[in-house]
Amino acid sequence: MSEENYVIEMRNITKQFGDFKANDNINLQIRKGEIHALLGENGAGKSTLMNVLSGLLQPTSGQIYMDGQPVTIANPTDAKRLGIGMVHQHFMLVDAFTVTENIILGDEPTKSGVLDKKKSVEDLKRISEQYGMEVNPDALISDISVGMQQRVEILKTLYRGANILIFDEPTAVLTPQEIDELIITMKELVKEGKSIIIITHKLDEIKKVADRCTVIRRGKSIETVNVKDVSSQQLADLMVGRSVSFKTEKEVADPKEVVLSVQDLHVKDNRGLEAIKGLDLDVRAGEVVGIAGIDGNGQTELIQAITGLKKIESGKVKLRDKDITNLKPRQITESSVGHVPEDRHKYGLVLDMTLSENIALQTYYHEPFSKNGVLNYGYMDSYARKLIEEYDVRTTSEHAQAKSLSGGNQQKAIIAREMDRDPELLIVSQPTRGLDVGAIEYIHKRLINHRDKGNAVLVVSFELEEILNVSDRIAVIHAGQIVGIVDPKETTENELGLLMAGYTLEEARRELGTEAGVTNE
Repeated sequence: MSEENYVIEMRNITKQFGDFKANDNINLQIRKGEIHALLGENGAGKSTLMNVLSGLLQPTSGQIYMDGQPVTIANPTDAKRLGIGMVHQHFMLVDAFTVTENIILGDEPTKSGVLDKKKSVEDLKRISEQYGMEVNPDALISDISVGMQQRVEILKTLYRGANILIFDEPTAVLTPQEIDELIITMKELVKEGKSIIIITHKLDEIKKVADRCTVIRRGKSIETVNVKDVSSQQLADLMVGRSVSFKTEKEVADPKEVVLSVQDLHVKDNRGLEAIKGLDLDVRAGEVVGIAGIDGNGQTELIQAITGLKKIESGKVKLRDKDITNLKPRQITESSVGHVPEDRHKYGLVLDMTLSENIALQTYYHEPFSKNGVLNYGYMDSYARKLIEEYDVRTTSEHAQAKSLSGGNQQKAIIAREMDRDPELLIVSQPTRGLDVGAIEYIHKRLINHRDKGNAVLVVSFELEEILNVSDRIAVIHAGQIVGIVDPKETTENELGLLMAGYTLEEARRELGTEAGVTNE
């Protein structure tokens, strides 16, 4: 076999579900103290392979070795005993519990049979200081940001003594600043002798953080490369199996009449605090407006208010000449609004329902999906198959449960459902969260095509590169207000970063020493 003693070696791993091979004879070798990237398209088998390593799934065939010795990982308890911990893409946290309670859950320190709260807080403080990951131990999970929740997941893994950490799409829900912090944390962890496996689609992050990268395509391991020896383009081409374009080709927009008009909007967050403070925004037919901002500045509340998921305290939302303020979500949907939500599990899908049922969620009560209250499953299935093929949703069949799909394929299914209705206003939050470069290229083209058909598109994304790539105008949100609207051709990531931090356009330009010709509309 291998002469080198790897901390983890997965040899000829096959994982089969019925006739479908999610992993087909895959080999993966991890060195001690390295950051090893696992790169592949949505549904390529990356998460399945890591679920095998973390004990959540059993391989159909193949063998795992640790430090050259064969091991059996029959369940997550075995993985924990062997020092393997996984930070999942969709966090495994209890919203109603505090940070401390989540971290110690299942591993609680006791004194004379009673929970030793003092020790648990001390342990948490020691670990968070050791790795530079500050948290509020008493905060409820439901009250902290997504980036902070991820920090809790990492601390939970370290608290359990993990030496091999698996990160599944760790930056999918993070702001650029949180991504930078996470990269620093990862580098600190490997300095202490820990090994990290990072599942990701983001090539720039692989270049920044990883030592080596194993590429998986359609369930097979294709190649392992030293990251410093390859370009992002070479990695992308290896992953997809063809040449990929990073830049969205588009004609100059020709905006027409206003489709969405948001006027003096005031909205409260879940804690009753004002999250949107007198916000104004227009989106016109034939344009893509991107909203850039640091997470927690009102993006979520703005989109939920427009789509009827959150109460508007005052102000108006108009769709053309129709006032849709505080209408029910279905009434807003029926007014020709499509919505791809930021939280696909909470608002986008019913995970225990089939893909076919999920694709019909917005239309099941119309003919030909149903008649006289009876669902037409034959039509629903054929319609789902058409969209699955058109949007390249990787699944065993239209009857597969939504929860069985990879995160990226769940996202593609939602986008297919919403775009196929051809809404006049398409609202998309984090459109390519968890998608690979090939799928990102495809979704961006679809957004531009939707614009070119004369529709209005509103995109919210934490990915500045994405906002710059697809938008015709960029509205920057800070503390619940639009602080500036800029032309993507005349701005930079640095300028957007300053605006996102609360600078005015004039202050940002002065700080950068530029006169970018940016307009505040």
